[in-house]
Amino acid sequence: MQTVSILVLSGLVLTQAAASNQSSGHARAPISQVMDSWVTKTERLVVPAAEALPEDSYAFVPTAGTFAGVRSFADQVKHLAAANYQLAAKALGEEPPAGTKNETAPASVKTKAQIMDYLKGSFASLHRAAALINTHNLEDPILMGQETQSGVGVLIDALAHSQNHYGQLVEYLRMNHIVPPESR
Repeated sequence: MQTVSILVLSGLVLTQAAASNQSSGHARAPISQVMDSWVTKTERLVVPAAEALPEDSYAFVPTAGTFAGVRSFADQVKHLAAANYQLAAKALGEEPPAGTKNETAPASVKTKAQIMDYLKGSFASLHRAAALINTHNLEDPILMGQETQSGVGVLIDALAHSQNHYGQLVEYLRMNHIVPPESR
């Protein structure tokens, strides 16, 4: 399913880039700008959703139904952010920040304010990675475990992952009787 999501998003990104290239007399949007706009769209969903839950509810874990072993709201946000940092680092050719191993945040990230800073920083890393994508490196291989992907593929993977967890954050918000900011 994740492969299908990545393929669909890749098609959308490349279609958007091609359409901007064929616009009547307008300068074409570089692929980095197209990718950055998708990072921004995802960030504008995720950050307000993470902000919407009060700090005293950040430890919330669903209990009605079968939810054994699921992450708390705080852990969902930290996981999403840690994955963003790891994938951005891959796209940038850098080492991921300390403490992001296994898509978890450093132990020092505990309070809502710290989690929000960590989340916002992860999107800043994705913006940096998007800015580096151009027609010359668009298809350069990046080793991802046993597989290779392009920089576009790595960023789309980050966005698809973020969107997946955004859906979970929305459910957690609704379970706490909070209408997600995007639905208001």
